[in-house]
Amino acid sequence: MPDVADLERALRAAGLRVTRPRLAVLNAVHEHPHVDTEALIGAARARLGALSHQAVYDVLRILTDKGLVRRIQPQGSVARYEARVGDNHHHLVCRSCGAISDVDCAAGEAPCLTPSADAGFLVDEAEVIYWGRCRSCATPPASPPTTDSSAAQRGTT
Repeated sequence: MPDVADLERALRAAGLRVTRPRLAVLNAVHEHPHVDTEALIGAARARLGALSHQAVYDVLRILTDKGLVRRIQPQGSVARYEARVGDNHHHLVCRSCGAISDVDCAAGEAPCLTPSADAGFLVDEAEVIYWGRCRSCATPPASPPTTDSSAAQRGTT
């Protein structure tokens, strides 16, 4: 987890002024990867105090545009943000609870996957989302012990 000085350096290196809202939002993204805007608003407000929704949205847009934050939006989900940028990693998404985990590039280097036809594009990134169930959701709940109801009715066990 970067400290405040690291976050300030990152903002300056991206050509941005260091402001309290930018620091609060960038810190929140580092502390809470893959959360949505509402959760980031809450985390930034806990750190900074009063901060408008619009200010957080503006900061997220700027941080995303400057490459300090990555915006992801798995199908059927709201936009989420993470601070792991520049390595072309992918994501695992749980179909049941929506948990998201990072997974390294499928082939080791960007763009990881080469399309069968590039239509004249110079491909520099591949976005892959693996769907399934996380360990918690895939584990069946413990079922209560069953009794043989016909044996209980006959008085035999």
